[in-house]
Amino acid sequence: MKNDIFFRKLQSSFFFLVMLVLSLMVFLPLICILYYVISRGIKAINLDFFTQIPSHVGDSGGGVLNAIMGSFYMVFLSIIIAVPWGLSAGIFLYDAPDDSRFAYLLRLSVDIIQSIPSIVIGIVAYVWFVMPMQKFSALSGSFALAIMMLPMIVRSTEETLRLIPKTLKEASLALGVPHYTTLFKIMIPSGVSGILTGGALSIGRVVGETAPLIFTAFGSPYLVHNILKPMDALPLLIYNCAMSPYESWHTLAWGASLILIFFTLCINLLIKIIVKKWEVVL
Repeated sequence: MKNDIFFRKLQSSFFFLVMLVLSLMVFLPLICILYYVISRGIKAINLDFFTQIPSHVGDSGGGVLNAIMGSFYMVFLSIIIAVPWGLSAGIFLYDAPDDSRFAYLLRLSVDIIQSIPSIVIGIVAYVWFVMPMQKFSALSGSFALAIMMLPMIVRSTEETLRLIPKTLKEASLALGVPHYTTLFKIMIPSGVSGILTGGALSIGRVVGETAPLIFTAFGSPYLVHNILKPMDALPLLIYNCAMSPYESWHTLAWGASLILIFFTLCINLLIKIIVKKWEVVL
């Protein structure tokens, strides 16, 4: 009897140890990536890195100001394009009847768009925007990124609103509050945490995308403020510098990678703050 109990305890301890080791191994890729990027990228971080454009071929120094500003412009424009579009579609799907065929097709379309590879979206954006305009531009890149952001905004809006008890909506309508007022004054504010989280996640997804921008924004070694011209972005700069044979450009690529990882970590931290601060109490 004692031997049986001892064997069971030993077996339990063994499996617990195995699960602990496997769980700790989940952190291993992240730790390795952070160590590798930080150890190499920190060498490029200085004042010129944030205030200068890339140096000429073969010259040392330079910075990534053009890529930082380009990423900001294109992500900001993509938010302006995708958020009203996505919120409207998400609210419609929430409010549509369960047997609505159009709502079913819309959900199916959103899911398909989410599964399309980014490079395919880039090629389609090239045909839709670049070819008619006959030039690459930051605006075309913003449309490509907005298409990628759209599914997450739509689904997060719909699912967040569905998590709110229907009694809240029914009580408002029973008091004679108009339908649109109930949606925009009661339901959406109650689900602001989930909607903002979905928006932040969609930004985190597109901020590091390279393939759509290769076919649309194309990149530029200069500091450009005109969204109708080619513009650089951090992922594009990392790709171009990493493919070059020059050590100074490799250093810029590692520094830009560090900035991109830092920005992604900030987005994840922002999501945690949003969820904690605006959590719906029902």
